[in-house]
Amino acid sequence: METVVQNSGESVGGQVYFENAPTLDLSVIIVSWNARDYLVQCLNSLSSDVCRYPMEIIVVDNASSDGSPESVEQGFPNVRLIRNEANLGFAKANNLGIAQSRGRYLALINSDVKVLPDCITRLVDYCAQHPEAGMVGPRILGGDGKLQRSCHGFPNLWNMFCRGIALDSLFPHVRLFGGYLMPYWDHDNLRPVDILSGCFWLVRREALLKVGLLDEGFFMYGEDMDWCRRFWVNDWQVVFIPGAEAIHYGGASSANAPVRFFIEKQRANLRYWKKHHSWFAQQCFFLILCLEQLLRMLGYAAAWCGQTARAQEHRLKLTRGFQCLLWLLSPETIAAVAAGKKSSQV
Repeated sequence: METVVQNSGESVGGQVYFENAPTLDLSVIIVSWNARDYLVQCLNSLSSDVCRYPMEIIVVDNASSDGSPESVEQGFPNVRLIRNEANLGFAKANNLGIAQSRGRYLALINSDVKVLPDCITRLVDYCAQHPEAGMVGPRILGGDGKLQRSCHGFPNLWNMFCRGIALDSLFPHVRLFGGYLMPYWDHDNLRPVDILSGCFWLVRREALLKVGLLDEGFFMYGEDMDWCRRFWVNDWQVVFIPGAEAIHYGGASSANAPVRFFIEKQRANLRYWKKHHSWFAQQCFFLILCLEQLLRMLGYAAAWCGQTARAQEHRLKLTRGFQCLLWLLSPETIAAVAAGKKSSQV
């Protein structure tokens, strides 16, 4: 066991920096924050049954207080542990793990993922046979065994409007309305996709050297849209492989502070639009985002008042949406969006 204490102020920045030259087939990097039980399950799943290639495992702990790093130290002596002194966020923590990795391929896996047999083997095999593939991802199942939609289309004003007023939910089989979440597709065939969910990526080091690291301006959320877009811009394919499977339980870290992370998701969306879209498109997206929150609040309020079996859940979502709308309509956020500049607010 090697433990590295990472100062909260240190960063690898936007440069692609590797401490070690590639000497292994695979590096698995897991970022964790207060998700001990999920993390232990994830590590236990990373056996030779899921990957026949030599691999190293790096856990980057974002200052957990639930005993996560201690569990890694005591139960997994072959895992390299990086202990951050503060919660540095998803992108920055992954970059720290990447910087110390030695694999020709890098699997970035959420702590609340259980990897199923042959999953990583099949991902690496595909990349070895298809040199144009820069990033690949498996079919993702939820804890209930049902499909999780881990592939999205790139966001644009039309598909965000359809998402905002729930046209994609009302008419799930109509492709015209479902360009972002793609509810019409069953995730049953191998194909290039715009975006792979950040819960499980396998990337080629050669591609990473060209594309660059994750954008650390995304604390949590949004980095998947940004990184996948950069892979495509740099002529590397992003490919969904249904023959490889993993279980994603979801929300292991965000459940610790649901309102905070919900707002963080909207902040990340605004940052993505500022980075990749025109000023006019940014303003339109902001209005769509406000409309979406308002409509969702009205729906949750009606469901809560209806005293359904899920009344408590609807009340919590109503509170979350209200706090998010307050943040969106705050003078600071409005000013930052109107200016069309990146700021501490967005």
